[in-house]
Amino acid sequence: MSTKCDRLCSTDDCMPGTGVYLRHGYIYSSLAGYVLRKNEGEELPVISVVRETEAQLLPDVGAIVTCKVTSINPRFAKVHILYVGSTPLKDRFRGTIRKEDVRATEKDRVETYKSFRPGDIVLAKVISLGDVQSNYLLTTAENELGVVVAHSEAGAQVVSVSSIFLFPSSQEPRWCLSVVYFCFPPLRSPGGVCQ
Repeated sequence: MSTKCDRLCSTDDCMPGTGVYLRHGYIYSSLAGYVLRKNEGEELPVISVVRETEAQLLPDVGAIVTCKVTSINPRFAKVHILYVGSTPLKDRFRGTIRKEDVRATEKDRVETYKSFRPGDIVLAKVISLGDVQSNYLLTTAENELGVVVAHSEAGAQVVSVSSIFLFPSSQEPRWCLSVVYFCFPPLRSPGGVCQ
C-alpha cells in the first residue's frame, strides 16, 4: 500500500508504470493504492500504483491455485492459472507442474500422461515464482491437491476410485485428489447432481 507522494524507489531499480511520476531520479506514487512490480524479462521491473478496485491478486509461494492443463510432455505439464484461492485472475499466468512435483511418494514411477491431460482442471500449490519466462512452479504432491475435473479422450465423465480416476468406458487412469466431490449434470434436467 502506498499513499500519494510516497517515494517508491530509484529509477536505477525500476521503470515507471501507471499511477507514478518521476522526480530527481526517484519514482513517486501519484495516488493512494497498491504498489505492483512487474518483471519484463531481463529489463528493469515496471513499478505501478493502482487503486484497490484495480489491484490484481498475484499467485505467491504457498498459494493454492486452480489451473487448466494446456499441454503435457514426459517431463512436465503446462497450465494456465485461473484462480488464486477462490479469486479469479484478470490476467493469464502460466505454470509448470514438473514430473517430480506430481506426487509425494514414488516420484520415479510418475508418468505425466497418466497424471494429467490437456483440459483437466487441477488444484495445485505454488512452490516457486519460476524462471525468466514467468512460469510459476507448482506441485500436486499433497492429499488435497490434484485433478478435480477430467474427461477421458472419448469424453466420458470421471469415476473416483481412491486416488485414481477411472473412466468407465476405457478404464483410462488419472491421478486425483484423495477426497473428491463431483457434480455431474443429469441427462434431462438443468443443474448438476453432486455425488
